[in-house]
Amino acid sequence: MPLFGIHTLRSISQVKRAPGFRIGALLPDRSLTFWTLTGWDSQEAMRSYMTTGSHKQAMSHLMHWCDEASVAHWTQEEEALPSWSEADRRMRTEGRASKVNHPSPHHADLTYQEPRTTGGGPIHPA
Repeated sequence: MPLFGIHTLRSISQVKRAPGFRIGALLPDRSLTFWTLTGWDSQEAMRSYMTTGSHKQAMSHLMHWCDEASVAHWTQEEEALPSWSEADRRMRTEGRASKVNHPSPHHADLTYQEPRTTGGGPIHPA
């Protein structure tokens, strides 16, 4: 967990300064589950963040750290982030499982436990 925490702090620092980043949120959930939401000016800005710097370094560990991991991308008119319940719905209907070395029985079909939707906090640009 210490290495995960270090990578998380570095990725948060990177996203706050990333061109095109509007707003984000983190949700620490039960059983060492972590949710992230981010809003961007463009898909290109989001992809630039995802594929560089601290975030890229952190993602290289994902397949070793996680037994469930997934990602979903969508475009919406609203500037506000969706609720965690809406993000969960979108993940299940539009998301895809990421590659992990030791997947849980719920990984491939995204039938993971519903997120606890309280707690966590916002991430604002620097």
